[in-house]
Amino acid sequence: MADDLKYGYKGAEPTQSFGNNTGVFDPNDINNLIADNKWTTFGQLELIETQSYSGTVTSVNFLSIQESTYNVHFMTFNNIQTTTNTNMLLQFYENGVLETANVYHWAREYNQNNGSFGDQYSTTFSGIQICNTISPDTNETGQGYAYIYNAGDSSKYTFCSFQDVVIKDGIFTSTFGSALLPQTSTVDGFQVTASMSSFDISLYGIRYS
Repeated sequence: MADDLKYGYKGAEPTQSFGNNTGVFDPNDINNLIADNKWTTFGQLELIETQSYSGTVTSVNFLSIQESTYNVHFMTFNNIQTTTNTNMLLQFYENGVLETANVYHWAREYNQNNGSFGDQYSTTFSGIQICNTISPDTNETGQGYAYIYNAGDSSKYTFCSFQDVVIKDGIFTSTFGSALLPQTSTVDGFQVTASMSSFDISLYGIRYS
């Protein structure tokens, strides 16, 4: 930091906090405040966890999602390869208990490069289908992202919006949709379920979105 003019002040420096930065800042000041998590940048992505794997698994858990810090989460999934034709399912932990009952609502639209298109939906499903059917054939993978809203707010429903692109049996499919868990609860974890042989999944928080 600038030795003679720290944050633009001589003498005692002002208290700095996210949403309340005071002073004149040089690049070193800003870098140090970012490192201390005190520099104000609304909407910034902050990585919580990345999980990558090669080998057969049926589920991936994110159990430290910092739901009291972030009211919006952003999940990316890349290079999803499967052992069978399968959808990816997103489920929520509520106070440490995985919700697997047929209570999730979701709807999605799909478009294919063969000219086909349509919609799919459910109000009684055991999770959210955030990715369309992925084929186990060579080089046929799935990738996409999902936003999750209000996970840590026990007074609100938890919502989700998502988009994915997959190749199955040589057909390219693009899908987008939205979903919710129509019950008020504190969601404190996420599980992604599919018969996967390879994946890269990252979870981010969006600070003060």
